Amino acid sequence: MKTVAVLGGGPAGAFAAERVARAGLRAIVFDEKLAWEKPCGGGLTYKAYHEYPFLMDNPWPKKLVHETVIGAPKSGEGKMHLAHPLVIYSRFDLNAMLLERAERAGAAIEKTRVLEIERLDHGWRLRTKHGIAEADFCIVATGARNPLRDVGTQWCAGDTMTALGYYVPGSQERIDIQFLPNLEGYIWVFPRCGHLSVGICGKGEPAQSLRARLELYMQERGIAREGSTFYSHMLPSLESNRWKHNRVSGNGWIAVGDAAGLVDPITGEGLYYAMRSGDLAGQMVINDAHGLVEKAQAYRTLLAREFGHELEFAAMLAKRVFLGKFGFSTVPQRMVLFIQRSPRFRELMQDLFAGTQPYLDLRSRLLRNLHGGIQGAFMNFFLNRVIPENSRFL
Repeated sequence: MKTVAVLGGGPAGAFAAERVARAGLRAIVFDEKLAWEKPCGGGLTYKAYHEYPFLMDNPWPKKLVHETVIGAPKSGEGKMHLAHPLVIYSRFDLNAMLLERAERAGAAIEKTRVLEIERLDHGWRLRTKHGIAEADFCIVATGARNPLRDVGTQWCAGDTMTALGYYVPGSQERIDIQFLPNLEGYIWVFPRCGHLSVGICGKGEPAQSLRARLELYMQERGIAREGSTFYSHMLPSLESNRWKHNRVSGNGWIAVGDAAGLVDPITGEGLYYAMRSGDLAGQMVINDAHGLVEKAQAYRTLLAREFGHELEFAAMLAKRVFLGKFGFSTVPQRMVLFIQRSPRFRELMQDLFAGTQPYLDLRSRLLRNLHGGIQGAFMNFFLNRVIPENSRFL
């Protein structure tokens, strides 16, 4: 194998290109936009910068946030100090940094759109806006709006969520998360360098309705939209029954990041999974122990072991978290009350924010740690109702 085409220059594609180029292969990144903004917080968890320390140790603009406030209707707010801060970049800066690293490693960057790919006996032919290119292998990093129908995740109804928001002039030192009635999603306010990212993500609700919810929240909180910039985007949010047959690889290609559906269905967080899958894809491509056909199956197995089962279980959990009821309260309302009253529950939530608490281990952790007194017994009962059995993943 000599040439690897990376179709997309976002975090997943840039990471994969760097890995491939550092191994001495020819990596070419094809992307029409290159670094660009997206309607998201842009937060990197401790799990991400612990795995890849350069995400913390670099001169690029970033903001470290140590406090999160979570709210739900009729429950007020629960405050948490984060032992491991979230590191927040603008997506433009993060993307530019990763592309710069790929280029320094030897990857070529082509600012063009791939219109079509064709499988040949010896590799791939790519038709771009600027001509024809050939490659031995393709890494598909085209994002959620993948125009190449024969590679990457196949979307079905209900497998996506909408994210939209505003970049608002202003500053604050904390992250705000607000649950809303009857919404599988939430509102966020993330402080960035020089502005706030104020947005909403939701599933099963039209974008117009989500935008109305967000603008009402901004009005109630006194967050002015004057001088702000509006953004919207689609995010993967696979249903639990779709993960088992998620199309992440095939003969001569591997999909990464959003193009592989690798987004947490609860938090909507995809940056760690984008970069990690790009890294794993690069490792698989340069591994001579697998032939082209074997690479596809080996990559699927590796993803499942790393976090595929985790995301599948999270998809089962998502509707219970956002839409579940417990007595006369909703699950989000109970969660906020537990944050207010229980140091142990706050510790658990901090670990979820840090990315160090797997969903698959939530049930056993709760059984181990939330004992003692009426409050502990009540939380155990509540959370055992919310968290399904996970034995089929183990």
